[in-house]
Amino acid sequence: MTFSTEFELLLRARSPLIYIPTTEEERVEGAIAKVAQQQGNRPIYIWDFVDGYQGNPNDNGYGKRNPLQALEFVDKLSPDVSGIFILRDYHRFLEDVSVARKLRNLARKLKSEPKNIVILSPQIIIPSDLSEAIVLLEFPLPTATEIKVEIERLTKATGNYLSSQQLDDLIRACQGLSTDRIRRVLARAIATHGEIRPDDVELVLAEKRQTIRQTQILDFYPAKEQITDIGGLDNLKEWLLRRGGSFSDRARQYGLPYPRGLLLVGIQGTGKSLTAKAISHHWYLPLLRLDVGRLFGGLVG
Repeated sequence: MTFSTEFELLLRARSPLIYIPTTEEERVEGAIAKVAQQQGNRPIYIWDFVDGYQGNPNDNGYGKRNPLQALEFVDKLSPDVSGIFILRDYHRFLEDVSVARKLRNLARKLKSEPKNIVILSPQIIIPSDLSEAIVLLEFPLPTATEIKVEIERLTKATGNYLSSQQLDDLIRACQGLSTDRIRRVLARAIATHGEIRPDDVELVLAEKRQTIRQTQILDFYPAKEQITDIGGLDNLKEWLLRRGGSFSDRARQYGLPYPRGLLLVGIQGTGKSLTAKAISHHWYLPLLRLDVGRLFGGLVG
């Protein structure tokens, strides 16, 4: 089930409080706006701590630097007035006793009104006293189709075009990044040589390396080894070359699934690490190392 479908169901079910953990405010607000339009063009009100409510000239700036007043704005509207109220970074105020109490009161009241409060946050912080009133809705990272649209938009703007294979490689490298990060790394490529090139996959992988370092649990290993560097293992190499085509757009349209996984087992010196690096390089996938010891560490685990 897609995000739009789930969100639409929550609106129809009159779920009063919806919590969406995401760093992609612009993208999620665009998705919410599309659903609101399909639901009879429901009005959307957006609030943040610095600027208050935005968009409606009559209420512009209302609730500025006052999170409790932002909720009172919802409460004062007529019961028959519909609306979706997006509160940015509101997780920072959920521990406040007055805010928590007001949200619980609104959760009871809005069950009979066409209003929904949506909390946007880069992380999940829900106090225990609000856990029963809030519905958590995940917002996934961009799909391969969405990434393709973004890359084609940028290549068209620069006047250069990639072959279908080059486009598939770049899409695969970008998967796992937010739209903002994808735009940033591709803008860096355009600033470097005025266009997007096939070798810009390395820039994308470097961006992933920065993201992964922030986890403190995973290590990113750059891989430059080729499949031809592997001695023997002819059946494995043939399978890798053949299954690599399942990442293409043509394979997705056909319904061919991605490889589910590969377990490499053997004594030291038989080429397990070399094979893993060659797979990473050939399929343009990040090679990650999980340090199990850190999972049990006092700071991370």
